[in-house]
Amino acid sequence: MPRSVNAVASRARRKKVMKQAKGYFGRRKNVWTVAKNAVEKAMLYAYRDRRNKKRTFRALWITRINAGARMHGMSYSQFMGKVKANNIELNRKVLADLAMNHPDAFKAIVEKVK
Repeated sequence: MPRSVNAVASRARRKKVMKQAKGYFGRRKNVWTVAKNAVEKAMLYAYRDRRNKKRTFRALWITRINAGARMHGMSYSQFMGKVKANNIELNRKVLADLAMNHPDAFKAIVEKVK
């Protein structure tokens, strides 16, 4: 009995990967083995960096809050400690936005927690 291979499915798998590799440089876009490795690596980076993005944004928000708090004579840690103690339910994302785009509102929060 002849060997049965599912050429339709394997071709579809290859087409899917080659479509994902579209726009890559050199052999990464049109040679199957190179494209497969490139797409696999890209997927790993994408997975990893979806998590790293959360870290980097949190760091950015902390930097902005720190800059805003220091303009009013407080450090970031003092400010956040007093925010928590006064039960102000604003997260770092909102506080950073206020510090950057609405300095009057941020100043009001600093005055409230002092």
